[in-house]
Amino acid sequence: MNGNRILCIITVASLLALTGTATAADIPPGAAACSGCHPVRAGVDTTVPRLIGRDAAQIVAAMADFRAGKRPTTIMDRIAKGFTEDEVKAIAAWFAAQKD
Repeated sequence: MNGNRILCIITVASLLALTGTATAADIPPGAAACSGCHPVRAGVDTTVPRLIGRDAAQIVAAMADFRAGKRPTTIMDRIAKGFTEDEVKAIAAWFAAQKD
């Protein structure tokens, strides 16, 4: 098993353990990778915002702004361009539905 696959499996397992509200089949493609930068747990000291419980419309708007170059970023502009509108909406809805 390669390192990226192991990291993805660990990330999905972490999200499921912490949120307790979804199964691996429920997580939309791409959502598990977000926890590589965005903290899963509350209280983590970082400038990168948590996505769990955030309003879906805020996530969709932020991704559109990143894609359009309207928001300062280091990497999110490139990440945002890798998702379709439907994928962004699915990821945003999933994170909005997650609770601690």
